[in-house]
Amino acid sequence: MLADSPDLDKLDLSSVPGGTQTFDLAVNFCYGTNFEINTANVVHLRCISEYLEMTEDYKEDNLISRTETYLKDIVAQNLEKSIEVLCASESLLPIAEEVGVVSRCIDAIALNASKEQLVSGLARLDCEGGSGKLKMGCQDWWVEDLSSLRIDMYQRVIAAMRKTGVRSDSITTSLMHYAQNSLKAVGHGKVWDPLSEHSDTGTVIENEQRTIVETLVSLLSTEKIVSVPLSFLFGMLRIAIILDASLGCRLELERRIGFQLDMVSLDDLLIPSLTTGECFFDVDTVHRILVNFLQRIEEEEDEDSSQSEFESEDHSSPSHGSVLKVGRLIEGYLAEIATDPYLKVQKFITIIELLPDYARVVDDGLYRAIDIYLKAHPSMTESECKKLCKLIDCQKLSQQAASHAAQNDRLPVHISLRVLYFEQIRLKEALNGNPVNGDFSFSQKISSGVPSTAVSPRDNYASLRRENRELKLEIARLRVRLSDLEKEQVSMKQGMLRGEKSDHGRAFFSTISRGIGRMGLFGTAVSGGGGGDQRKFARKKSSGREHDAKGRRRHRHLNA
Repeated sequence: MLADSPDLDKLDLSSVPGGTQTFDLAVNFCYGTNFEINTANVVHLRCISEYLEMTEDYKEDNLISRTETYLKDIVAQNLEKSIEVLCASESLLPIAEEVGVVSRCIDAIALNASKEQLVSGLARLDCEGGSGKLKMGCQDWWVEDLSSLRIDMYQRVIAAMRKTGVRSDSITTSLMHYAQNSLKAVGHGKVWDPLSEHSDTGTVIENEQRTIVETLVSLLSTEKIVSVPLSFLFGMLRIAIILDASLGCRLELERRIGFQLDMVSLDDLLIPSLTTGECFFDVDTVHRILVNFLQRIEEEEDEDSSQSEFESEDHSSPSHGSVLKVGRLIEGYLAEIATDPYLKVQKFITIIELLPDYARVVDDGLYRAIDIYLKAHPSMTESECKKLCKLIDCQKLSQQAASHAAQNDRLPVHISLRVLYFEQIRLKEALNGNPVNGDFSFSQKISSGVPSTAVSPRDNYASLRRENRELKLEIARLRVRLSDLEKEQVSMKQGMLRGEKSDHGRAFFSTISRGIGRMGLFGTAVSGGGGGDQRKFARKKSSGREHDAKGRRRHRHLNA
């Protein structure tokens, strides 16, 4: 550089790897000045020595040889030092990649992490029986250190860890920790405004955050479904919506949530919508999550139907119990979003129709949600109101809900009449002592006979499973009806007992008065001592017995 420009009084060394400070270290090495090689400068020295061709051809034990020895003997043997060197390599690309420092550090991190987990296996077992402080000490400490890496480097480290056999739960913990550290601003609602004076900087940061979200979700796709907490998945989904991440990223998160929908809380589903002038909540996202859940249930049923042996399904089977839980969850969700004035009736109906009939034992929750929607949308047309209300199964309403529906002015008249009709049938059957049947068409279907022989064995087994599920649903409905009847019987008995107690009280006081009258008559007869008086007493005594007999007959009549 001096030969090309002899008049220069200052050299620009910005193109030298590591800058002027690293060049100064290389000059000191050439002049024999001692300095320490450490994790902070080894990758810089290795890159500038490559740039300056400081090989063994010019001097024995030259700077390339010195740095390679340090990388091999010190850095590669230590997990913490490997992470530090890899972080320092990020500012020296692509030359750090060309000299092999990046790939060797990544392999060293993965290998050392795997070794540490093998060695600390026994210590982890000891910690499980100890105090909470010991348990914290047994956690993978390198999880926090990896969060300082750039996302592309972090992605390569995680891929190498999977190859070396690092535990899946440790990788999941690392992914969660990395997301928490790198997406803090988005998590607290600090989104960059594109109209602000720092819009260019904000756009760059938002693009980086979007890349982080999409990369982390792609790394999650290879982990087991149940190993990722739902709270983390919903947090990532909300951030992906805010940052407008790719469609594939959001669909992957929705798929994972859908497979665990039976363990979701109502607050998790209330995802706010960012589109102005539309619904307050993101109903489309919840719709896709519900579709994923139903696909999972269908796949499980197909797997069961493909088995050679026909096994009866218990009432507490996982798929049936999960569908019932999700049914109650969606009923609560419908009640929450029903107050949204911007929610179209077709979206509301779509969510209701998506769930199968066997997902609800009773329709009280659905009736409540529809009633809230009707109250919040008084401008609905008559056809829309009828279309919405026909989704209520009047036979699946409890006595309390049916009584409310019969007096509800917001419901169409034919719905109220149907409710009254089925309540009369139910009451008639209860008085006749017949079992309360909630689904007449289903009873007719069961009594129609065996399925057709033209049906394939797989379809026949699927039909049997559906009938079995419907029978269980019928039993659950019968239990609800029986509980209502028992409550009515208890209230009727209590009323009859109160009436009997009042009748017994009146009879008791009349008996006491008659006894006192007899005592007076007996005293008169004894004091008089005459025969006429005795005959009068006998006649009065006979008339008293007739009076008592009439009183007893009257009392029995009242009791009857």
